[in-house]
Amino acid sequence: MTRRRRALAILGIGATSVISLLALGYVGGLRINLTPSYPLGVWRIVPLDREVAVGDLVIICPPPTSAFTLARLRGYLHSGLCPGWLSPLIKTIAAMQGQRVEIAGSVSVDGMPLAGSELRAADAEGRALLRYPGGIVPPDHIFLHSDFAGSYDSRYFGPVPIAGVLGLARPVLTSDP
Repeated sequence: MTRRRRALAILGIGATSVISLLALGYVGGLRINLTPSYPLGVWRIVPLDREVAVGDLVIICPPPTSAFTLARLRGYLHSGLCPGWLSPLIKTIAAMQGQRVEIAGSVSVDGMPLAGSELRAADAEGRALLRYPGGIVPPDHIFLHSDFAGSYDSRYFGPVPIAGVLGLARPVLTSDP
């Protein structure tokens, strides 16, 4: 075998191994977070054996709405395997169906201020951010939040269907941005 063929064989085996590991990780519930809303790195989806609750940190597929399509085009979200080719989000559930969400300069849930929920008028590139007007979280929906100041969460896109929850989010190998 020539040197060139040997090198190509080694590269091929290496590439196949990396792709296989990534596929096994994906099937095993591992996801990579590349956004600063929560620590960067590898996270695991833990299946739920109960109903979700306020305070749960979840991995969720966002619905393929115009708000999320625009978010992907602006770079707030990456492409992924969720409906509409969106990537899953890691967010904390801040409100459940029937709870009142008020949006002013920050967010309140049932009259209680939500820490780290100040709204921004524009993103880092100066583009206007539309905000959710507030209201009662509808049936089978949840209101998501991250206390990271630049997070794209329900402050802007509103409640999302609970059916998109993939499971609880647990860090595996992460690093704070």
